[in-house]
Amino acid sequence: MAITPVKILVAEAKAEIDSLSPANALAEADAGRALLVDIRDIRELDREGRIPGAFHSPRGMLEFWVDPASPYFKDALGQAPRLILFCASSWRSALSAKALRDMGLTNVAEIEGGFSAWRKDGLPVEVKS
Repeated sequence: MAITPVKILVAEAKAEIDSLSPANALAEADAGRALLVDIRDIRELDREGRIPGAFHSPRGMLEFWVDPASPYFKDALGQAPRLILFCASSWRSALSAKALRDMGLTNVAEIEGGFSAWRKDGLPVEVKS
């Protein structure tokens, strides 16, 4: 059985989803038009920092937390006008945004370059003390 390389899956996902620059994602969140959703592992958040105000949803729970029929549904994800996902470099967030689109959500995007691009652009980060 041949395995499709993850780079191909990410490229295919990126062709189907909306990607925003970190600055545009911040502007959407600041205007109340979107919720930033951090799908990184909790150890990454503790090690690298967090985007102030971002909602943390571990990648493995995202689809369950978004689905109103799931016992794990989170109101914050269901009430947001738009979800803007991010991970470390935008690979996981691209796959996740596509999965949410496949579930029927149309109000989803991802941050191009992820948290790494956010930090590189000098945008606000909270670090654990």
